[in-house]
Order: sequence, then C-alpha cells, then structure tokens
Amino acid sequence: MRTISDTINRLAALRAAGAMSAFPAAGSRLTRLSDFGSNPGALNGHVYVPQALEKNAALVVVLHGCTQNAGVYDIGAGWSDMADRFGFALLFPEQQRQNNPNLCFNWFSPGDNRRDAGEALSIRQMVAAVTAQHGLDPARVFMTGLSAGGAMTSVMLAAYPEVFAGGAIIAGLPYGCASTVPQAFDRMRGHGIPRASELTALVRAASGYDGPWPTVSIWHGTADATVSHGNAQAIIDQWRPLHGAGAAPDHVDTVGGHARRAWTDASGREVIEEYAISGMGHGTPLDTLSHDGCGASGAYMLEANISSTQLICRFWGLARSIAKSPAKVAAEPTPAPPEKEPVANSIGEAMAPMLRHRPASHAHDAQRSGGVRKVIEDALRAAGLMR
Repeated sequence: MRTISDTINRLAALRAAGAMSAFPAAGSRLTRLSDFGSNPGALNGHVYVPQALEKNAALVVVLHGCTQNAGVYDIGAGWSDMADRFGFALLFPEQQRQNNPNLCFNWFSPGDNRRDAGEALSIRQMVAAVTAQHGLDPARVFMTGLSAGGAMTSVMLAAYPEVFAGGAIIAGLPYGCASTVPQAFDRMRGHGIPRASELTALVRAASGYDGPWPTVSIWHGTADATVSHGNAQAIIDQWRPLHGAGAAPDHVDTVGGHARRAWTDASGREVIEEYAISGMGHGTPLDTLSHDGCGASGAYMLEANISSTQLICRFWGLARSIAKSPAKVAAEPTPAPPEKEPVANSIGEAMAPMLRHRPASHAHDAQRSGGVRKVIEDALRAAGLMR
C-alpha cells in the first residue's frame, strides 16, 4: 500500500490531467439503444449496424475509457469504419456521470464487477437485446475496451465467458485484482498484483464455467505511466492455464515495429496474443496514416504505426484482409524501458475532479494541520467512489 503523502501527491497530479474529450460527440454515427432490460448498472447503450450487415453477423461490444463517451471512442478507434468494411454490428455501452463523475466504468466495484449484478449485468442485457433484435450470431460476440473499459472487458470475459468468443484488453488490468480505490491505484502502478495462480482461480470462480474460454488479445504501451505495463503480463498469466497454454510464447513476431507474442492451445490455435507497443504511453494504438488506416488520433488515441482496431478484427476472424502481416524474428524482443508521461486516461482519472477546487499546495497544508484523511474522504465522495 502506498503512503498517505504519496496518495495526496498522486491526487494532485491527477487534477492537472483534467477531464477532456478528443472529438465532438456530434460526429457520432451511433444510435441510442433503449428497452434492453432492467439495467441495474444505469448505463446508456448505443449501436451501429452497417447497411451491408452480413447474414448471421458478429457483434463487437466496445467500452470507452474515462472522460470519453461512446461516440468519441468510436470516432477515435474507427470501429464503425471496420463494421462497414467487414459487415458486423457494434454495441457501445456508455457510462453516466451519476455512476462515475469522470465516466469510468466501475471495474473495481464489487457491486458492478460480478455476474448478474450492476454494470456487468447491464452490459449482458444489452448484448442479449442487440443480438436478438438484429439476428446476430450468438457464437460470435466479442468485446474490447480501453483503460477502465479494458478492465471492465476483463470483468465481462470472466463473469460471462459463455457469452464471448473473444476479448481485447487495451491498457487494462486483470479481472478481480482490486475491490477498493486504494487497491485500484496500487494495481494500476503494478503493486500488489495477485500471483498468477490466484488470478486464474478468480476467473474460474466468477461464473462456474469450464470452457471453452474466450480468446484474449492484449495491448499495452511500454511507456504507460498510468496503468503499468506489468498488468499485461498479469492478464496473460490469468488466462494461460485456462487455455492450457505454456509459460513461453509459441510465436514471437514484430508488427509495425512492435513486439507481438502469441500462445496456442493444444490444437495449435492462437488463443492469447500480446502487443507491446514500444515507447507508447496510455491509450489506444492507431495507424491513421496508411491508405487503409482507420480512426483519428487525439487524447488517449495514439498514432503508433499500428492499428489495434484492425488487428483485433483479424485476430477474431472478422477481417477479410489486413495489410500488415506479422514478420517472424529469431528471438523475443526486449520491451523498451518505461518513460515518464503526463497522467492519462484510467480509473485513476475518476479521481481527477477530487482536487478541482483545491490547489496543489492545499494538500501540504492539510497534511501539516492533520486534515489529510478529510481531504481524501471528501475527494472520494466528490468522485462518487465513497459514500
């Protein structure tokens, strides 16, 4: 656990990040989803169904990051563009400020991160409704998300593994690693992550399901100072035993100059892949510059000469062709060392409004006067993370 002074300093730094969106919501192509169930998590939902929807089409569920909304993330990552190209439908669950003032999915909250409860159940109800309304293939439902959305993707894959054929976790965290705000901060920094065996046991206990398990695609910047790159390995360790995959990767590739590792099951099918995006900070990696690129770079939507959106589609078998194929290398590359970056989009940004009306010096004054606990508790309440 971090010290009180460390937490105060972290909160002050988060204040500087602010809450911002990269793109205007007015440019969204999404339509509102209504009447999808009891919605215990009080989430909004949006859909995009291309005109050329394939018969028995797949469904991709997309979760935005903190400070974003569904339309912002779609524009940035280019998912509706991919839906047009390859004929699948999209579902965008969307957080509301009444649940989290900074629009983070509550991936660490015991009331929202388990089967048949809270936000997890709301998302499950949306999936059922959209699949039925549009005649989609229930065996081809996939899910992806960034940061807090990536951590919530971990929740959904664990809580409802029978629903999802695959998931893609971008700058996220393993399922079940935190159940309080202080734990969430520690896990984001890479501190106190449970052992691999404990992480796997958490998934097994989440649903009582015994396979076949969803495939997992993991994306993380090596210079991510908001959610430690060590969380990528923790996610790998959480899912490897479920797929019967070995400790060492079965394939080591490079794509767009970035390291890719992959693990296979007993049949030789790739079931886990990990992209370590060299030198990239916290966000979704994009290739917006090539002739077949998609998305738009901006806050937490980072040009990296590699399109996570396109390559996730390929991993899931949704893309008929993607230009950049992996190239074999002789040995596993060593990820670049982390570098400092501005505090960015994560569950931690739920804490950004906490000190909005308190200058950084106030934390020091409060510490000297013995008011540290009150500062933190007031901040947590302001962010909706403490009652």
